[in-house]
Amino acid sequence: MNTPPSPSGAEQADGSSVRLGALVPLTRPGWVEAGRHLLAGLELAVREVNDAGGIDGRPLELAVRDTAADPERAAAAVDELAALGVAAVAGEYHSVVARAAAARADALGVPFLCSSAVLDALTEEPTEWVARLAPAQSHGWRIYADFLLGAGRRRIAVAAQPSVYWASGTRVLQDHLAPRGGTVVELDANALTPEALCDALVDHGATALLLLVGHPEPAVPIVRAVRGDRRLAEILIGAPAGQPEFAEWAEVLGEDGAGVPFLRYLPEHLGPLGERVGKDLRERLGEAPSFVAFEGWDTVAVLADVLRSHGTDRAAIAESWPRVAVEGTRGPIRFSRTPGISVRQWAWTPVQVVDRDPAEPDRFRILHAG
Repeated sequence: MNTPPSPSGAEQADGSSVRLGALVPLTRPGWVEAGRHLLAGLELAVREVNDAGGIDGRPLELAVRDTAADPERAAAAVDELAALGVAAVAGEYHSVVARAAAARADALGVPFLCSSAVLDALTEEPTEWVARLAPAQSHGWRIYADFLLGAGRRRIAVAAQPSVYWASGTRVLQDHLAPRGGTVVELDANALTPEALCDALVDHGATALLLLVGHPEPAVPIVRAVRGDRRLAEILIGAPAGQPEFAEWAEVLGEDGAGVPFLRYLPEHLGPLGERVGKDLRERLGEAPSFVAFEGWDTVAVLADVLRSHGTDRAAIAESWPRVAVEGTRGPIRFSRTPGISVRQWAWTPVQVVDRDPAEPDRFRILHAG
């Protein structure tokens, strides 16, 4: 009879695999392309760990659960994975979904290493069970606001949908821009048609429009409407959440999707490890890897190091976050307590403001770094 993995994640002596839970958006309304890249990074790193002997001779195994951008589904997945005996849970791209997963992991006492979500308040109260690789939204979006100011864009309009994540981003922009002479006006992307939104941009004299909305709907029709409105020929369209990072953006929008600055969490030049992993990710994906794929690889690299050093006991894993020192694809990874952030945070991964070159939409231009 097979003995199921221990619910506590405790070490076993029977040579069974070491399980990690992986939360990934793989179906709509989740951002499927981001999920595919995140999973590619996670799976590549697991393969490399196992090729190098696994975790003290035991193979590392991913138990993947599709969150489909649904917070309740993610919380239920954490329950299921905890019952399966995973040593830790990893992944997730959508911030609101990651927040639900983090809350459940905290309540159950399951370590959760969040790969890609940026919402500052992943948990209501400070916790030792959750750590994060992606930079907090307040950090990255302030860098984006500095880019807007440097580009001479001070009258900012945000086309937003109702969401804790979008509302949080709007507050970051307002708080950072107002003392520096900038203004932010909010436009309801659900209530306004793309054409009505264009009229509102003209009425407000906006010099930049930021898309705080889902992709492809309603982001794509908004971009097309603004690009086709002669009154808005000089307006900057921006997407701080990173929609233009993925190939689908360029495939759907073509030239209209170029010149839309977004946040990307990569250094200007990858080191030898990043170059090697990037090459392998490109082969796995059949296209250039996004920063999200690197986040996936780094997640498993951190957890594998922790598992080798501290074993598979869940409490020991959570207690190890402050002692992590791992060479990631984008620089040395360490976790610390950061003011205003409720989880252990890598402070900070490199942050860039990037766009697709209008002259060559498959090429990215670095416009600003912080």
